[in-house]
Amino acid sequence: MTETPTAQTPAQGKARAQFTVPARHPMVSVLGSGDSLLRVIETAFPAADIHVRGNEVSATGDAREVALIQRLFDEMMLVLRTGQPMTEDAVERSIAMLRASENGTSDGQETPAEVLTQNILSSRGRTIRPKTLNQKRYVDAIDKHTIVFGIGPAGTGKTYLAMAKAVQALQSKQVNRIILTRPAVEAGERLGFLPGTLYEKIDPYLRPLYDALHDMLDPDSIPKLMAAGTIEVAPLAYMRGRTLNDAFIILDEAQNTSPEQMKMFLTRLGFDSKIVITGDVTQVDLPNGTKSGLRQVQDILEGLDDVHFSRLSSQDVVRHKLVGRIVDAYEKHDSHNGTENGTHKGGRNKRK
Repeated sequence: MTETPTAQTPAQGKARAQFTVPARHPMVSVLGSGDSLLRVIETAFPAADIHVRGNEVSATGDAREVALIQRLFDEMMLVLRTGQPMTEDAVERSIAMLRASENGTSDGQETPAEVLTQNILSSRGRTIRPKTLNQKRYVDAIDKHTIVFGIGPAGTGKTYLAMAKAVQALQSKQVNRIILTRPAVEAGERLGFLPGTLYEKIDPYLRPLYDALHDMLDPDSIPKLMAAGTIEVAPLAYMRGRTLNDAFIILDEAQNTSPEQMKMFLTRLGFDSKIVITGDVTQVDLPNGTKSGLRQVQDILEGLDDVHFSRLSSQDVVRHKLVGRIVDAYEKHDSHNGTENGTHKGGRNKRK
């Protein structure tokens, strides 16, 4: 969208820009149903005056704010041009990315449109995409590196995006199978203490991985793929003694691995395989003060060639907005009280 001259002159010290929305984009796609997107923009730029007449949008205010508003509308047009609708969440995240770039707090050149239009997987009428800059970099790292760690709080999409990349790799024949694993119960994986058959014991701990698969594949095809060994979902203990070739391997909930289990898992890597390890180091649930393998591995492998650590934060939470604020509140509490995961640093982690 380009800035056009106007006969009106802004007040002293004010800048003014006017944008013309191309006729191919209905104004409702730009402003939102009931002007919901416009209200998000007005809330983000309270000192600017934003007016709409027909397909013309004008903004008056501080020069830097007006320039950001113009960039925002330009990015929105680029997104809409791909056929992807803009949402309130997408507008809010676009504004945050533009402000970070303007303030010099962003260390990359990616634009909101580049982040929001990167398709990973289309399935069952929906497309899975990164929604934040850190999520895009995480997805890009999975493409570039053999081993990637996705570390961040709940709701940042670290496991879901890894699953989408695994399904994409399988469908494009980059790998022959997908292996999904996570520690069962606690890091000790004491399945014998649970009632029921082995399947009944491990199923609750692997259910989130099944749920993600059902979002990305035809549910009727999943049992066939699992029966053929193309998709395997198993507890971490089942990985011992194996070499995994031609596979996309995901270890979820890795904060609940011991250092020995982490080493065991990493050394399962075979030829033409890729490993993604996800976890939240603030949610360690290990018994008897056992050290988390995910915490330790960062000190051991950071900087190693073809190994990448992607770190996500509360700003990357894509669940309800309150989840991000809850994460921040817990981090603030732990920082103030010198605790980790609700227990004193260096003390025993007790299950709550």
